[in-house]
Amino acid sequence: QVQLVESGGGLVQAGGSLRLSCKASGRAFSVYAMGWFRQAPGKEREFVAAISWTGGSPNYADSVKGRFTMSRDNYKNTVYLQMNSLKPDDTAVYYCAADSSMSFQASYWGQGTQVTVSS
Repeated sequence: QVQLVESGGGLVQAGGSLRLSCKASGRAFSVYAMGWFRQAPGKEREFVAAISWTGGSPNYADSVKGRFTMSRDNYKNTVYLQMNSLKPDDTAVYYCAADSSMSFQASYWGQGTQVTVSS
């Protein structure tokens, strides 16, 4: 298992950028698929991006393609989400997840970090 802690959230204006980080504890970080999810007030949690345990090309939700970029650094036990051209609709709590597969149906979750985009 791993423990996950997100950071990097904050308040930005529309069109701005943020980079979220998710730091993992545990020596087995590299064997987990990693994902980013978000949840806005009154809405269900939704998928944002994911990357396999071997790296490669991340998968993205249609709503963030071309604006968000996910990456992982196994040497630092950290996964990132670079968010550009932010919109008010991106406002949510962003969660990092780790899973033994890409399904994320039985994931380990971080505590979340708040992202607020003003117009």
